[in-house]
Amino acid sequence: ARSPVHPTTARQGLSLALIALTLALAYGSWYAYSVFLVALLKDFGWSRSVLGGAFSLFALVQGAANPLLGMLCDKVRPPAVVAVGSIALGAALYLDSYISQPWHLYACFGGLTAVAVAFCGWIPAVVQVQRRFQRRLGLALGIVSSGVGVGMLVVVPLCQHLIDTYGWREAFRVLAVIGTAFTLPAALFLLGETPAYKPALIVQATGTVAASPMAGRSLTLKQAIRTAPFWLMVGTFFCGSLCSQTLHVHQVAFLVDNGLSAMVAASVVGVVGVASIVGKTGGGWLSDRIERELVYIGGVAVLVGSVGALLLVGMRPTQWGAYSYAVMLGIGYAVTAAIMPAMVADRFQGRHFGSILAAGLFGSA
Repeated sequence: ARSPVHPTTARQGLSLALIALTLALAYGSWYAYSVFLVALLKDFGWSRSVLGGAFSLFALVQGAANPLLGMLCDKVRPPAVVAVGSIALGAALYLDSYISQPWHLYACFGGLTAVAVAFCGWIPAVVQVQRRFQRRLGLALGIVSSGVGVGMLVVVPLCQHLIDTYGWREAFRVLAVIGTAFTLPAALFLLGETPAYKPALIVQATGTVAASPMAGRSLTLKQAIRTAPFWLMVGTFFCGSLCSQTLHVHQVAFLVDNGLSAMVAASVVGVVGVASIVGKTGGGWLSDRIERELVYIGGVAVLVGSVGALLLVGMRPTQWGAYSYAVMLGIGYAVTAAIMPAMVADRFQGRHFGSILAAGLFGSA
């Protein structure tokens, strides 16, 4: 007979799933801008620079909000932050449906929606996981971060279907309702599951668990930024993101410019999303078993290899060559993205982890 699933294990699995799906909705709303952009371009005839500028503002505002969120998550339980963000996300997406002027787009999507996504996004998710899943931190972070890939696979096509069927205004409204209707109950459930603060643990070679030596120190952000490891990680995150985000932004245009059809080029984004789910979960699992830095370096090597693969596709464009590049990019960037917070947690655990993480990941932003 099968052994019954332990209630605690089941609740932990449910918690990870809820956090992952919250990220899917939050970041799916972000990545769905690519399909809304086409609709807005057709409806209003605004220049691509105007529409692209709104996306750039979104990224900057979201990145700037993260350090403040990190400090907030050090003071209150992260699901409470997400609960507020879920209401803000629904309101912001609903306001997006009334856009009629460029400044409306910049204020509503580039400003309000960006802040709402940050409140529901990566920083609160990581702090929750770090407090509850310290024994298998890498795997847990890999699982929840794979939600971003799910958002690319599910939310973006859903928005395209809604735009084709009902128009972009109704698509924004439906997305607003879905976002709040799921994220708010999930955050309220997680609020009762996440402790305000829990001393960091380490798993010893014998399998026993003990308090981490870092827990007693609990460095503040001011103390952390005076250390060499902090700045080495910031530099590493910056360079890795510089490489991966350049590819994310320009890959479709590059492939079309070199002779592939727009449909094949667009499908590359989906392949990247699928590969990222494997990379984040697998990389997180592996980082719990060998040195995280070795796994991170391996991910960077695959990421750099994807640049070479894209160069070859440009020289001799083929559909399968493009998909091979997409798999390498998805795995390479995903492995590094999933391990980043765990590397920070290994060095700066404690009451101020959220603030230190947000400041360190600003290098990526």
